[in-house]
Parts: sequence; C-alpha cells; structure tokens
Amino acid sequence: MPATTPPHRRRDEGQAFPLYIVAVGGLLFLALAFFAVGQAAASRNGAQTAADAAALAAGQKYRELLRESVLDGLRDGSYRTDPTAWKELLNGRGVLSPAACESAAWFAGRNGARLSGPRCTPDSWPTSFAVEVTTRNPVGDSVIPATSNEHASAAAKSVVGPRCTLDPAQDDTGGTDGGDGADDKGGKDGKGGKDDDAPAPVEITCDGKRWTLDPRHLQELPDAADLFSVRLAH
Repeated sequence: MPATTPPHRRRDEGQAFPLYIVAVGGLLFLALAFFAVGQAAASRNGAQTAADAAALAAGQKYRELLRESVLDGLRDGSYRTDPTAWKELLNGRGVLSPAACESAAWFAGRNGARLSGPRCTPDSWPTSFAVEVTTRNPVGDSVIPATSNEHASAAAKSVVGPRCTLDPAQDDTGGTDGGDGADDKGGKDGKGGKDDDAPAPVEITCDGKRWTLDPRHLQELPDAADLFSVRLAH
C-alpha cells in the first residue's frame, strides 16, 4: 500500500503556512524600513555637506574681500588717513557681506541644495556666516509615510579670524616712524623731498611670519589665507 501523510500532519502544515507568510512579510518590511532609514541618513548627510560647503564658501569669499580692502587702503593711503578703519579690516571686519552670501548660495546649489530659512546670516563678533540649507530632492518613496515629499535640512557656521597683528613699533598712522620730509635736507635740492613724503611701509606679523606692506611696492603680498583663517564652528 502507498504511504499516506497522516491527516493531523497535513493540518499542522496548513496552519504553519500563514505563519511563514507573516514572518517573511515582517522580514521584508524590516528590510525596507532599514533601507528607508539609510536613505534618510544619506539625505541628511548630503544636506550637511552642502551646508558646510556653503558656510565655508561664504567665509572664504569674505576673506578675499577683506584682503582686497586691506590692499586698497595701502594704495589710496586710507591706512594713514583712517587707521582705525584699516585696522578693523586686519581684524576681519568692515567689508559688506552680500557677495559672501551669494557665494554660499552658489556652493549650496553645487551640492544639490538651496539656502532656506534665514538663508545666510553674517555676524561681526566674531566675523561669521551662519547658513541653513534644504536639499532640492526629497528623501524618496519608502515604507515610512510622508518621506516621498520630505526634504532634508542642515545648518552650518563658518568663522573668519585674523592671523596678523601690526608691529608694536608702528605709529598711530599705521606706518613706521620714518620722518615727514619736513627737515632741512628735504625739498627742492633733490636729496629728500618726494622720498620723505612717500607713504611709510607697514610691518605686520602673520602666524609668526613678518610681512612688509610697502604702498610703493605691492608685488610681494600675503594671500588671503595668510591674512585670515576660515573654519567651521562646531
């Protein structure tokens, strides 16, 4: 006689099959949930990368503007006529910031995000740029409700700091005390005159390195990174 499966065993197998379906469905849901969590984490990481890049871009653009203004002060003589304002530039303050925030917006876009909320907020004490960004693309469809239209957001802040100090021997006009050209040797005889009236050079020290900023010879000059630091504030 052919062997047959006992009726009670067939009943057990029939009862176990729905349990297998539930278990497999549960595992599949967990796998999709973990994938959704990873997808959201990747989106948040992308937003943070964009925020960091935007904040640093703002700070770096601002220090370039600071350097240009420092050199302009040497060229036009305002480092002597308005030494307080010129020293503020060396301290990392005193330049308008719209161009820096425009740079932040551009770099956010390059990293798949846009400025959002307060967008780009400059501050002066210390000189800093706080930015907020939102990713252009949503997290995407997943088993977690509402993620299809959810965008990741992040914030970052960069700080611009001075690297340089004026030489203590500098006088109040911002230059070394080299005379004013008013002595008896100056004037029409050609021995002094224009040379004595020429703007005096400025001595600064940047992270231990000395620089001579001579308004008559503006070739050997420190870079923006020599004059100012830019870092993320945590």
